[in-house]
Amino acid sequence: MTRPVFRFGPAILFCPADRPDRYAKALERADAVILDLEDAVAPERKQAARDALVANPIDPERVIVRLNPASTPDRALDVAALAASPYRTAMLAKCEGTVDVVGLDDVEVIPLCETARGVLAADALADLPNVSALMWGAEDLVASLGGSSSRRADGTYRDAARVARAQVLFAAAAHGTAAIDAVHLDLDDEPGLRAETEDAAALGFAATACVHPAQVPVVRSAYLPSAEQLESARAVVAAAEGMSGVFAFRGRMVDGPVLRQAEQVIRRSGGIESI
Repeated sequence: MTRPVFRFGPAILFCPADRPDRYAKALERADAVILDLEDAVAPERKQAARDALVANPIDPERVIVRLNPASTPDRALDVAALAASPYRTAMLAKCEGTVDVVGLDDVEVIPLCETARGVLAADALADLPNVSALMWGAEDLVASLGGSSSRRADGTYRDAARVARAQVLFAAAAHGTAAIDAVHLDLDDEPGLRAETEDAAALGFAATACVHPAQVPVVRSAYLPSAEQLESARAVVAAAEGMSGVFAFRGRMVDGPVLRQAEQVIRRSGGIESI
């Protein structure tokens, strides 16, 4: 399988798979939807969720299906439901290594690294040919560490979570795949969501997962560069035309990495299709 190109984002919205009445609404609000067969669905509703997934198709180009962990008996049933549906992109909950991807060769896969083992396996997972992105998750990760909170009192991530976030981003970038940032669970903390998403965009994440439709516009706007950032980036790229090597511009040294960063800002605005 040729490595798939990540096409989702920047705002990807979770939707419980046992709520087909919400499928279309979620897709209207977000750039893509994760139909969730795992945590959002109670154990007694798992089969109903799989049945709904098959019986209520929406645009497969904008849908990711989150499967239950490979260690559970639900995984095989989830894979069968996925095969009976029009969807061919699977997010693997609590993915802990390449063995968890066995049997999904014809499916675009997004491993969710949300345990200690999963984070340590991120590099190997990102190297698989059918992986288009990695995502990380803070809450299950901290639980796997024996902890009780991923965030400090001010809402920022504790150091272990920040390390995991960076490690997943590094692994994705090293293998030419995308990285998806974790959800922000505090629905009333719009400033925190915005700051976290702006940080994700600046670092190179391709998308951020959302747990509520109200988070979608915040995430979308945070991935767009500000007018000042865009003007500065365009000016740097324009100044570099005809130049070779390092040069000074507006009191700042500009070299290859700075130029590439400016190009990324323009790309995020939709101004560069390919570089």
